[in-house]
Amino acid sequence: MQNKFKLKSEFEPAGDQPGAIKSLVEGLKEGEKHQTLLGVTGSGKTFTVANVIEKVQKPTLVLAHNKTLAAQLAQEYREFFPDAAVHYFVSYYDYYQPEAYLPVTDTYIEKETQINEEIDRLRHAATQALLTRKDVIIVASVSAIYGLGNPEEYEKVNLKIETGMKITRADFIRKLIGIYFERTNADLTPGKFRAMGNVVEIMPVNEKVIYRIDLEGSTITEINKIDAISRMILEANIKSFFLFPAKHFVTPEDEKKRATADIKAELTKQLANFKRAGKVLEHERLKRRTNYDLALIKEIGYTNGIENYSRHFDGREEGEPPYTLLSYFPKDFLTVIDESHVTVPQLGGMYAGDRSRKKTLVEFGFRLPSAVDNRPLNFEEFEERVGQSIYTSATPGVYEGENSKNIVEQVIRPTGLLDPEIDVRPVVESKHRGRTSVYKGQVQDFIEETEKVVKKGGRVIATTLTKKMAEDLSEYLKEKKIKAEYLHSDVKTIDRIEILTEFRKGKFDVLVGVNLLREGLDLPEVVLIGILDADKEGFLRSETSLIQTIGRAARNVEGRVILYADKITNSMEKAMSETNRRRKLQIAYNKKHNITPKTIIKAIKDITEQMRTEHEQSVATLLTIDKELYKKNPKKLIAQKEKAMEGAVKILDFETAAIIRDEIKVLTQKK
Repeated sequence: MQNKFKLKSEFEPAGDQPGAIKSLVEGLKEGEKHQTLLGVTGSGKTFTVANVIEKVQKPTLVLAHNKTLAAQLAQEYREFFPDAAVHYFVSYYDYYQPEAYLPVTDTYIEKETQINEEIDRLRHAATQALLTRKDVIIVASVSAIYGLGNPEEYEKVNLKIETGMKITRADFIRKLIGIYFERTNADLTPGKFRAMGNVVEIMPVNEKVIYRIDLEGSTITEINKIDAISRMILEANIKSFFLFPAKHFVTPEDEKKRATADIKAELTKQLANFKRAGKVLEHERLKRRTNYDLALIKEIGYTNGIENYSRHFDGREEGEPPYTLLSYFPKDFLTVIDESHVTVPQLGGMYAGDRSRKKTLVEFGFRLPSAVDNRPLNFEEFEERVGQSIYTSATPGVYEGENSKNIVEQVIRPTGLLDPEIDVRPVVESKHRGRTSVYKGQVQDFIEETEKVVKKGGRVIATTLTKKMAEDLSEYLKEKKIKAEYLHSDVKTIDRIEILTEFRKGKFDVLVGVNLLREGLDLPEVVLIGILDADKEGFLRSETSLIQTIGRAARNVEGRVILYADKITNSMEKAMSETNRRRKLQIAYNKKHNITPKTIIKAIKDITEQMRTEHEQSVATLLTIDKELYKKNPKKLIAQKEKAMEGAVKILDFETAAIIRDEIKVLTQKK
């Protein structure tokens, strides 16, 4: 636990950053519970916070309001702290349909999920880092306040494997199964193991490497850490290593028996309540469902929806909050709430919606009353569990303003960049030519401006009011021979990040979105932003939203914004006034210090590389290597590959066989 944060950067704090760092560190040392960093877009708020983390040396939780922003922040903190444990913790669902009942239509909706195994691996890596080191930064979404297994049980139920350990092969396998590892004869993936003769190979749930354990009789004689794909030895003759459980929810056998008895007692009580109330259907429904779940838990230790019984398995009292990611942090840790004007309300809104849905399920006999305690933390519980907090935003909300004694303003950018110039244009423009009127709408004007920017190699963002409008505009731009893509909440997590990376790389020129494009997205290539229907007053065109959207163009020296509006709304007036106030301060600072603004130069890195499996990366590598051979003789190459795949199968090397199989699949599609 002696690891220390050591920030690595070619830049030194500049502009308003040195003063902000000093003020925030002093506030933390003086015990301030709440502080706010009011930093304009592109002023380097993340770099400021990284400097604060280095100076206070505390494990840190960084909360972001969506997965895409969390991914970007995780990448940035990894660059600042390459030797520290920087991890990404978000919901592991690519798709999630919660269990629900709609009484009006008598419709029951079964829980349906699609779990992303790579993200689950990253979640395990995060919790294990918190239990084993001090230099830890966890960048998390609102998933941080949802139920997670008891950290004490998770830490307690681990397996120390060491050379010279006395254990039979059968007992060793039983111990692995006891901490929820699954046996396989095929590819090893995190949380699985395979046994071949006197060799057992394990892939831990938190890293994509294999530990190869050799046994002679009832003794472990050798442990090697090997690469999962190349099979090269990464570390030979390891003396020992710890293996954490393959699941966060860990329940010892005696606790499982106690929990089962508690569930039965609660069932008896609730059935009696239904009987007294004359609710025959609800009585029968709950009885069958709960007894079925109990039978599965007894036989296989698991049932779909087992989290609804988590209060009993955790041994919590009624109403007591669940264990969450926050439970894994040590007592004295730092909390950074990024884009707090969005993240704070989001944290506060999770509890009520979840409780309403659960109460309906309980009322109609689909779940026991204890299911209500499988929930996110309410905001008061969250406040009690977090450490000293720093809120970062260009537009802090009411909560931050009321609670922060220290509000640090960071308006001057180290690059000298100014807030963008704003141009207001009509939604529908009428031009008279003789006796006829020619109408040019906002879309046509936006296209003309876009073509000018793209011709010079710049990128463009358009924001619309709805997802449908974003999709339609994207298609219309493509019809006009402009390379465009849309981005909104229906796009999967990894796909969102890939789209943003491709946008920065210039694979397309225009990104169309709704509100996902506002906070925290670092896109220095963006020269122009078109805000369509800017005068439609509401959440998406509020003062805060407009300031945030305008800020996306503040990372490029040529950045500018066009507001399409037929009237100047109150929100537009305030947003333009604040932007102009900041511009004046920035221009004065640049003049005083003889600074020439420069566009931010930022390396384009793709966090999806970490989220893809080793298998996918290996297939991609092989395709790159074999590209030239394929051009010369496609049939010959595929025949060679098929022979190599068969050879791998014969020696039971299923991993290599699977990689070659998938490469053949891609090559065949190219024919």
